Amino acid sequence: MTRRQHFIIILILGTLSTISPFSIDMYLPGFPAIAQSLHTTIAQVQLSLTAYLIGISVGQLLYGPLLDRYGRKLPLYAGLVIYLLASIGCATTTSIETLILMRLLQALGGCVGLVAAQALVRDIFPVNEIAQVFSLLTLVVAVSPMIAPTIGGYATVAFGWHSIFLILAGITALILVSIYFLLPDGKAPDPSLSLRPKAVLGSFWMVLKQPQFLTYALVGGIATSAPFAYISGSPDVFMNIYKVSEQEYGWIFAFLAIAIIAPTQLNRILLKRFTSEQIIQTVLIYQSLVGVLLVGGTWAGWYGQYGLIGMLFLFLAGQGLTGPNASALSLAPFVRHAGSAAALMGSFRMGFGALVSATVSLLHNNTAVPMVGVMTFCAVSALLILLIGQRAIQYRSTRETDLETPLSEAIL
Repeated sequence: MTRRQHFIIILILGTLSTISPFSIDMYLPGFPAIAQSLHTTIAQVQLSLTAYLIGISVGQLLYGPLLDRYGRKLPLYAGLVIYLLASIGCATTTSIETLILMRLLQALGGCVGLVAAQALVRDIFPVNEIAQVFSLLTLVVAVSPMIAPTIGGYATVAFGWHSIFLILAGITALILVSIYFLLPDGKAPDPSLSLRPKAVLGSFWMVLKQPQFLTYALVGGIATSAPFAYISGSPDVFMNIYKVSEQEYGWIFAFLAIAIIAPTQLNRILLKRFTSEQIIQTVLIYQSLVGVLLVGGTWAGWYGQYGLIGMLFLFLAGQGLTGPNASALSLAPFVRHAGSAAALMGSFRMGFGALVSATVSLLHNNTAVPMVGVMTFCAVSALLILLIGQRAIQYRSTRETDLETPLSEAIL
């Protein structure tokens, strides 16, 4: 593979992975305008975000077996077409109920990009390069929070919030063309894999029985759901409590995205000296400590607008390190069932994201405490699961080693 081909593949896989982040981030500055236009509340508009996250969580479980059975590209085309049509539906809706439904359908289509991108990484690149490739993908994905809310803010002011979904439809059309002409096929279709419910559930169970997958998929899912608390709560915190404009909110969101981008490249350097396991544990300890300060300071009223932004920056700096390493460790044990493993991993992440988003909305009390409190809970919970899971992995590894030891060797 030439450097040019490597760059093109990473770029396409990165854009596939950005479909959902763009769909989430771009319309955040439009929340007040959407609520006013559809004669509803921001809390109701937040439910459209929750519906999107639920759709991603469920949809990924459907695409995993399809990607393993029919190859990577056919399900990819189908999902992206559904997403494109649903985006047009969002742009033409006149009620909050229809918007929520269209967002659900949009998620069910667009989530194929997340699963397919991760499965293709496992198909195309050697195992020892996966963590570094995921770091590069995270860099591409991390750019989206820098530009998506800014574009969304200006588009809302200039053309109305409906234009956001038309822009998303146009971006998806360009991605479809690039996939057809430039992206390798990846793993070939496997007709021996059955799509009957019993067989599909058996594949998922085979993946879930692997302690390494279960540990790091749960850790990655819970840890990476912390930003969803921020995404769900920040429009209300900054635009309603601190009274910033749509454009200003977009710039705040873009600034905080830097906290995710920089560590993704630091991860590539750290991997030369430390293991993914070591990096994840250190980062979660760091985020837990920062989170405690964030919650305590917010509760006590220590931080104004800029103080809160600074503390959020420190907390989010850990996200660019946890995600890529957790993904690499989750997928490493699998070849044949990489699609199912990627689907389960993605489902965990978006399922927890949906739960976190809904929790922030339910705990809404006109302060930033629900947002930062849920973020901190995610970091602390992920750390506890990691410590317990590492013991389970070590126990299984020791047990398997003992079973493989010849009797004569054991006696000696």
